Amino acid sequence: MTQKNLRKCISCGEIKPREDMIRIMKEHSTNVIFTNPNSKTFGRSVYLCYNLSCIEQAFKKNRLNKVLKTNSNLEKTDLIKLLQDRKG
Repeated sequence: MTQKNLRKCISCGEIKPREDMIRIMKEHSTNVIFTNPNSKTFGRSVYLCYNLSCIEQAFKKNRLNKVLKTNSNLEKTDLIKLLQDRKG
């Protein structure tokens, strides 16, 4: 694993492989928010661990909107569903 494949969680600060994290991205041209887009999509991105505490902390401290520099319409339930889909 190379260092360029590692990303930092905006909640807990842990550094993990990119594949083990949720990618939340704001598309550059349209300002639309995506979760786990393909790697060909460009824009400002943040990463969260696949665990409930990181998701809750990101929403509690409004970190997604701060880092993405937008007022996101992304709901905490959307990310919790991703977490459940990954486990199940």
